Amino acid sequence: SLAVLQALEDGLKKADADPSVKAVMICGENGKFSAGADIRGFSSPKRRGVALGPIVSLIESSEKPVVAAIEGVALGGGLEVALGCHYRVAHVKARMGLPEVTIGLLPGAEGTQRLPRLIGVPAALDMITTGKHIPATEALKLGLVDEIVEENTIEAAIRLANKV
Repeated sequence: SLAVLQALEDGLKKADADPSVKAVMICGENGKFSAGADIRGFSSPKRRGVALGPIVSLIESSEKPVVAAIEGVALGGGLEVALGCHYRVAHVKARMGLPEVTIGLLPGAEGTQRLPRLIGVPAALDMITTGKHIPATEALKLGLVDEIVEENTIEAAIRLANKV
């Protein structure tokens, strides 16, 4: 939603400007990272405000480490947000993917560029063209996530942020 995008932008800019902030952790609410955009919004008239692509670029360009704490799902734009982060920690039951391709939409926030850089072209092409959701264990093997945990993902992401 526009409110989430605006909150991400405001929070990142505030964290980058605050010398007391050493790292940033991005998480979802209620055990879910992000299922991406609400597709119903695609048919509404153009809205003014922030777009996902520039927000993901803002995350990626942060001089402070940004860690994604992925619980539940990171799908579509949610995965693209995680791809913009410098590190990703996922709960063992988390799933990731770009399902928008199954309805003819391409990932719109540079996921088609960031994913191959991270996991290689063959694996990225498989995810991009099929829209399949991969489990955290496969994401770790591919290099999509840096760590998987069975405990509290947010606490693990904070530990990683403190370590880096």
